[in-house]
Amino acid sequence: MKLQILVVGGYQVNCCLYYDEDKNEGVIIDPGDQGDHIISTVEEIGFTPQAILLTHGHGDHIGAVAEVKDHFGIPLYACEDEKELLLKPELNMSAYSGNPVTSPLADHWVKDEDYVTIGSVSLKVYHTPGHSPGGVCYLDEKENLMFCGDTLFYGSIGRTDFPGCSTEQLLNSIKSKILTLPDGIKCIPGHGPATTIGAERINNPFLQEGGNYV
Repeated sequence: MKLQILVVGGYQVNCCLYYDEDKNEGVIIDPGDQGDHIISTVEEIGFTPQAILLTHGHGDHIGAVAEVKDHFGIPLYACEDEKELLLKPELNMSAYSGNPVTSPLADHWVKDEDYVTIGSVSLKVYHTPGHSPGGVCYLDEKENLMFCGDTLFYGSIGRTDFPGCSTEQLLNSIKSKILTLPDGIKCIPGHGPATTIGAERINNPFLQEGGNYV
């Protein structure tokens, strides 16, 4: 499997192009902005996208969904708990950025511990609410690679001052779902550099005993 990360939009979202180079098929994760750039890059690489996957429904992660979805004629996968965020700019926070956006509703709603198998891509779903009600992470168990959206970052965790957020819930999601996995799993967050579960277990100040989310 090959991964190309496109950093898109003013909020520098990691839009992930994840594909099988041999079969020329794959998925697009979190097309947050710059739909034309995402489309042209996919076409330059030469793989056929078969779906869009969302880690969550905040405006900076969904801004190019409609454009990319329509261009390629592909289905959208997301957690149903994000339905209101996809439809309402005041809930996905884009209403306050001067560029309100919405997304089509998902064609397929994913649930905790589902397996999303699309062509060569097979990802296990982990429901990790806290940053948003329906935040999910996607794990490729064969490749030891997790797309963790805004649940977990290099040295940090997702913010919890938006509607539907909860610090307690987010920390519980990370500790009960992500930190139970092997240290060697590489994590691709929604913003910023990649990390590993082991590195965050040891170094992330928000996950240490007595750590406080500030």
